[in-house]
Amino acid sequence: MAWPNVFQRGSLLSRFSHHHVVVFLLTFFSYSLLHASRKTFSNVKVSISEQWTPSAFNTSVELPVEIWSSNHLFPSTEKATLFLGTLDTIFLFSYAVGLFISGIVGDRLNLRWVLSFGMCSSAFVVFVFGTLTEWLRFYNKWLYCCLWIVNGLLQSTGWPCVVAIMGNWFGKAGRGVVFGLWSACASVGNILGACLASSVLQYGYEYAFLVTASVQFAGGIVIFFGLLVSPEEIGLSGIEAEENFEEDSHRPLINGGENEEEYEPNYSIQDDSSVAQVKAISFYQACCLPGVIPYSLAYACLKLVNYSFFFWLPFYLSNNFGWKEAEADKLSIWYDVGGIVGGTLQGFISDVLQKRAPVLALSLLLAVGSLVGYSRSPNDKAINALLMTVTGFFIGGPSNMISSAISADLGRQELIQGSSEALATVTGIVDGSGSIGAAVGQYLVSLIRDKLGWMWVFYFFILMTSCTIVFISPLIVREILSLVRRRQAHILRE
Repeated sequence: MAWPNVFQRGSLLSRFSHHHVVVFLLTFFSYSLLHASRKTFSNVKVSISEQWTPSAFNTSVELPVEIWSSNHLFPSTEKATLFLGTLDTIFLFSYAVGLFISGIVGDRLNLRWVLSFGMCSSAFVVFVFGTLTEWLRFYNKWLYCCLWIVNGLLQSTGWPCVVAIMGNWFGKAGRGVVFGLWSACASVGNILGACLASSVLQYGYEYAFLVTASVQFAGGIVIFFGLLVSPEEIGLSGIEAEENFEEDSHRPLINGGENEEEYEPNYSIQDDSSVAQVKAISFYQACCLPGVIPYSLAYACLKLVNYSFFFWLPFYLSNNFGWKEAEADKLSIWYDVGGIVGGTLQGFISDVLQKRAPVLALSLLLAVGSLVGYSRSPNDKAINALLMTVTGFFIGGPSNMISSAISADLGRQELIQGSSEALATVTGIVDGSGSIGAAVGQYLVSLIRDKLGWMWVFYFFILMTSCTIVFISPLIVREILSLVRRRQAHILRE
């Protein structure tokens, strides 16, 4: 087997300048801050449901009866919890719609402007939703729904923009490990959000929203003044121009050809005068690119599971085991730790194999077993944390790969002929499809949990993980056969 490009022609790090490091860090932390504000909502669900419930059903918060009679929204914590699940669904549906739009907008406007606007405006909406309404003691279901719809639309500007910017700076060489490490930004954001929320939750859930919104707004300002969208902005050559001088072994991991041995590089070299005239591909053209639809459908199922852990894990730990909310928030961090390690290691392995789908298939098969194991976790924090980490490794890792490295592969395959204006659109399609699945899932999780219990929720997760494998099964078979042919050719040459 030919050794991958990431380990040929010297160290991968020698190919990067300090500009690459700055872009990596700025895009990493910008999306981490967006995720931190989302995580805050899931971490304070217990406090919010208590605040929205009358004192007759709520003995944990002591407030005068007249306050409850005028301000409470729901007759019981169960109704409040169901509404919180509805808010998750509303957010994800609007987020999904926004992703399809933001990807197209990002390919046509300055990515830095779109990202900065989304971060700052989303921070303001989060402040109004969680802090200002509590300070004013103004509780209204329709206002909460409207604010969360707007927040979903604004938050959707983040992922297509940061993936497109990363795709402009980092080429095919080592993309799996680079994007695998970088895609930990969501998990780091979850950890950051959990830590920030738990540190101020004792003062009231409104301060958790205040802290994360303030940090996110400041991050949006830094992005506006400090982020470089592409190497061309500072006179450096783009990655596509560099890759055209590489040998044929610098082959994309996803392409539209059936026979790998007949592949010929088809990236066009463009001079400075033609770069500005490249047009973004249409939404329909992006959907027709090889691999986009299968991975979009697969990600719809996988993101449903991953985001269910994201939204409901702290609540599950508190509700099912009776652990304190702050303890549940901190313990849920281990799921994200598993996702960080899983995404990086699996990206590295996919670079070695020069194939993504077989690595995803193996991880997802093991994810089914990890879900079975975690659903039977005893009331022991150490064992629960261990099983949670393993589950995050096999579910969060593949989710990170599809949303980052594979999306970048899909957006830069040879059929596009070097048009970087496809990256945000393709990323928006894949992540938007995933968010639609996640949106439906959050309502189903709350419904299944209410009617059947938590064990049936895990059965549902196992079903969705299996569907993920089914949707990419044609790609798995094709890439495994390609690996076999490559191995046979290598043996014959020896």
